[in-house]
Amino acid sequence: MRGAIVYLGPSLPHSEAEAICPDAVFLPPIRRGDLQRIPKSGVSVICIIDGYFHQDAAVGHREILSILNSGVRVVGASSMGALRAAELDTLGMEGVGLIYSLYRQGRLISDDEVALIFDPETFAPLSDPLINIRCTLRNARRSKVITEEEERQCIGIASSLFYPERTFSRIIGEVSGDLGDRLASLQGESLIDQKQRDAIAALRYISDSAAVAAGEDES
Repeated sequence: MRGAIVYLGPSLPHSEAEAICPDAVFLPPIRRGDLQRIPKSGVSVICIIDGYFHQDAAVGHREILSILNSGVRVVGASSMGALRAAELDTLGMEGVGLIYSLYRQGRLISDDEVALIFDPETFAPLSDPLINIRCTLRNARRSKVITEEEERQCIGIASSLFYPERTFSRIIGEVSGDLGDRLASLQGESLIDQKQRDAIAALRYISDSAAVAAGEDES
């Protein structure tokens, strides 16, 4: 879609994102001050997916509100975008996806849920965000691969790890008995990447809403 700017990093490879929104401009994870450099015209929507938390100052509420007040839509999902959307949706920011909903409902609170480290050149994730681990373990429990008590045990281990050291493989190494083998069976396609799912949902959302707006303009 034309007039769209998307801040994206480890949640979804840029090549996959471009296939969903081929006309959008994709930029690296957002930092504080980035929105002040947005062109004053020609931009209809800004989609915030990934952003810096600890390495740099995070994008501020006032920056987003300033963009909204200028008439530009701001959509958030997956990571930093989900956090800010949950805080600002009553003021016009639009949230998309499960992670946004969980923050909005107060079922997630800390930014630690979505924090990870990534390669600064390729944006490839180098650790696993807690929310992805939660979703994977919840699905494993529902599929009867692990018990409810084992789910709580593994989430406790994951929560205790500093986010740069948090990986599913690390959790497997921390447990004993056959639980490690059952967790190992989840690696690969059984690992749920909720941040990626929400990023895709956000891109489809801005693409679909642009198509609707274009149809209204033509009618």
